[in-house]
Amino acid sequence: MASVLIHYQEIALKGKNRPWFVERLVSNIRTATADLGHVKVRALMGRIELRHPDDDAIWEEVKLRLARVPGIANYSRAIRTPRDLDVIAETALGELADTEARTFRVKAQRADKRFPLTSPEIERQLGGRLKAARDWTVSLTAPELTVRVEILNDEAFCYLRKEPGAGGLPSGVSGRVACLLSGGIDSPVAAYRMIKRGCRVRFVHFHSYPILSKTSQEKAVELAELLTRYQLNSRLYLVAFGEIQRRVVLAVAPPLRVVVYRRLMLLIAERIARRSGAGALVTGEAVGQVASQTLDNMAVIDSVASMPVLRPLVGMDKDEIVNEARRLDSYDISIIPDEDCCTLFTPKHPATRTTERQLEEAESALDMDALVDEAVAGAERRDLKFPVPAVDSQAQAG
Repeated sequence: MASVLIHYQEIALKGKNRPWFVERLVSNIRTATADLGHVKVRALMGRIELRHPDDDAIWEEVKLRLARVPGIANYSRAIRTPRDLDVIAETALGELADTEARTFRVKAQRADKRFPLTSPEIERQLGGRLKAARDWTVSLTAPELTVRVEILNDEAFCYLRKEPGAGGLPSGVSGRVACLLSGGIDSPVAAYRMIKRGCRVRFVHFHSYPILSKTSQEKAVELAELLTRYQLNSRLYLVAFGEIQRRVVLAVAPPLRVVVYRRLMLLIAERIARRSGAGALVTGEAVGQVASQTLDNMAVIDSVASMPVLRPLVGMDKDEIVNEARRLDSYDISIIPDEDCCTLFTPKHPATRTTERQLEEAESALDMDALVDEAVAGAERRDLKFPVPAVDSQAQAG
């Protein structure tokens, strides 16, 4: 069995609550690798060990999975050894057999303070043995190679490289939120940011089928499946919104329609959020990006909701959001051409500074409660998991 040593960062600051956060992270790692066969995960002193069959193909898949698990700062393929400097040196030399470097250093962490040598002493003694064996030059400031050793209670670990993790907090430790998920670039990035803060995100997608095609729904499902790879289980609600928009067009003046649409979306999403146990709404809005995202309009849109509305991207520009979408791998999905409800019945010149009084007057011609009830009652729910259970996988293949 091969070992992977996993480190967390923010969790380490949680004081007396840290064991609970670590337990959740261990559980998430187990779930993320559950289908890889004979993978074992256990908590150690300030770190986590994952053991898997010593197979390079499995390691490549483990790397891919661990890179997506929120809460992991970094991880390394490591060799577990006894707490004996001779054995550690022999192990390190074995690992370095095919490695060429002009300069190196040893970096040691002594988690168990009962070990007789301090961290600097371990570094000096082990570094001296490696230098004598390979005739490399020690560089403490800019080494080409760093040999890392960690001394724990009952064992030691030796490794050469660190792989970056997603960081943040384990999914599920910060409660639930409901994200208004469009087929665009912004909202998947907003959802991911909340996942990294430990939230379990429910997705609410508004579509205009059968007035428009099913493309936006298909994109929403694909985006939700992608995000499920990070939070491991998700719930997506598909809400028909085209008929509601048609009724708004018949009753509301063109400049106010976009804001009325957004207020109705928020009311519907809030109703769904409460039924699914979520405590806040999330949107991908950024100040000034489109007409409905001015400060005045965002204020009147928020005023209809009785739960917090979170906007993780509110101060970002489009280039920053696009770059994050590329890193998330959602960008290529988001730019697939589609017909979504945001393009249906949209006026040429929407109002950028609406007031509560204007909107109340406009909405008096609509039965807002009935529209919300109708939309919520007709919402389609889909539950998603990662890894995909074998039965579900076979059903999808059929």
